Parts: sequence; structure tokens; C-alpha cells
Amino acid sequence: MSLSLARLGSLDQIRGFVAVGRRMSITLAAEDLCITQSAVSRQIAALEEALGVRLFQRGYRSIGFTPEGERLFRTANSAVQQLQEAIDAIRQGAARQPVTITASIGVAALWLLPRLGALQRRHPGIDLRVAATDKVLDLRAEGVDLAIRYASARSAAVSATRLFDEAIVPVAHPSLRVARLDAATLKRHVLIEFDGPRRPLLRWADYLDTLALAGVQPAGMLRFNQYDQVIQAALAGRGLALGRRPLIAPMLADGRLAVIGKKTPVRESGHAYFLDQADDDPRDEVRAVMEWIGEESRAMT
Repeated sequence: MSLSLARLGSLDQIRGFVAVGRRMSITLAAEDLCITQSAVSRQIAALEEALGVRLFQRGYRSIGFTPEGERLFRTANSAVQQLQEAIDAIRQGAARQPVTITASIGVAALWLLPRLGALQRRHPGIDLRVAATDKVLDLRAEGVDLAIRYASARSAAVSATRLFDEAIVPVAHPSLRVARLDAATLKRHVLIEFDGPRRPLLRWADYLDTLALAGVQPAGMLRFNQYDQVIQAALAGRGLALGRRPLIAPMLADGRLAVIGKKTPVRESGHAYFLDQADDDPRDEVRAVMEWIGEESRAMT
């Protein structure tokens, strides 16, 4: 026989427990709930007292589940998530719900944002929310409809749609008049480096190694932790950059950037950009944005 409702812990206690369990931090849980840390601590203490067991093991600046806490969290987190989704759907009602799409900061800045005008002209009734982050978000948990992911074919989600492949080319501002990529060129110019997560052939050391130029020292290095900053620096004429061709195609087409050397090979990274979706049967607005993204990607080929 299941426990009576009268003996079930209060919703505030369960909510506080789930918030701490999701974050493994009382401080962050308090921020999520917009209450004080002491209030969260009291909720957890009250729930533990009601159950007669400890739910968390507390250490110096750390917290972890007890076996009983982990068991309760698995069920409570699922139930709270369903409750969140149901209440959110009810509150939305007839209000216009934006289509939320996530992409890395570089992809959002260089590929998505310059094209949004076309989407707004085609679908003026669709509100779009762009979540630009280099973190891989859980679409359902974060309330995100679509994601543009960068991955290998092997690691991409089975349900994801391949948009376009990655290709790397060395680029520079035309004012630098760089005709070819060789040892003499490297010694005269600064290399602009993407100092982020390691990507196939997106580090100069990797790329130069494929050209047998690994031992040549450039005039200097300029590093950025966001890829769009790399391209902005190249547009400003600060040095040579490794261009992700799908992202900089408009800049190559209008002459803001130039590929270095006609014979410099285009390197295929083996990775591509994929469109993933949270729901197998998305609502009409999400489907319209998906179709638009597909058309934009096909127009690049």
C-alpha cells in the first residue's frame, strides 16, 4: 500500500531536495529557487527528519547523496520535471511560445545571426530565442527546441539531421596580401589561434603539421577562447586565421576575407554540423524553423 498523502513530504521540501540534487550545491539551489541558503537547508533538514534518514553526505565544500537520497532523487526528479512541464504548458496557454535554438557561440555569431533577417521576413509571426553556449545542453531539461551541434558522424545523435560538413582553410584580410602559406610567410605574420576545446585541424600546430611546416616559428601568436573573436581579429587584419569554411563563406564571397594561396589545400576535419530536435513531433513553429535551417544549409552547397 502506498504512503498516504497526509504523510507525504511537503512540495517545498521535495522541491528543495530536487534543486540541491540537480546542482549538488545548496548555494546554487538557493539561487535557482530564489530563496536563502538557510531556507534550503531547513527544507532538507525537515525532509530528512520526516523520513528518518539522511539524504545527503556533507563534506568540506562538497555534498553527495546517501543511498536513500539517490533512490529518492531518481523518482522525485522525474516527478518534478513532469510537473514543471505540465505547469509550463498550462501557463503558456494561448500565448505565443518562442522557438528556442541553441548553438555554440561561434556558430550562433557567424552562421545563425547573420541569417535571422531572412527568417523574420519569411515567418514574422515566429518569435525566436537563441541560446548561444559552448555547453551541450539537455534539450528537454532546458526547454530548448532545436540545437545545431558540431560532431563527428559517429557521435551525432541518431535523430539529428546533417546540415553541412566542416572544412578548414587558412585566411587573412586582403590588405595583408598573403599569397601563399610557407615558411617565409609564417615568419612575417602573426597566427591567430582558437584557444578553446581541441577541434580537428583547428589548431595551427595540427594544420601546419599536415603541410610539413610544424617546425617553423611564426612572428607571433594571438589567442582567443571564442571562435568568433578569431574571425573578428582576422577581419581587422591582425594576422592569419584558420577559417571554418561553412561559417565564413559570406566573408569569402564578399571579399572581407581571402583564402591564403590558391594551391593551399582545404582540409576536411571529418566533423560536421547537425540539427537536433527535442521532440519527435515538434509544433508547427519549430517545424518551420527546422525547414528554414535546412534550406539555408542546402543553399551553401
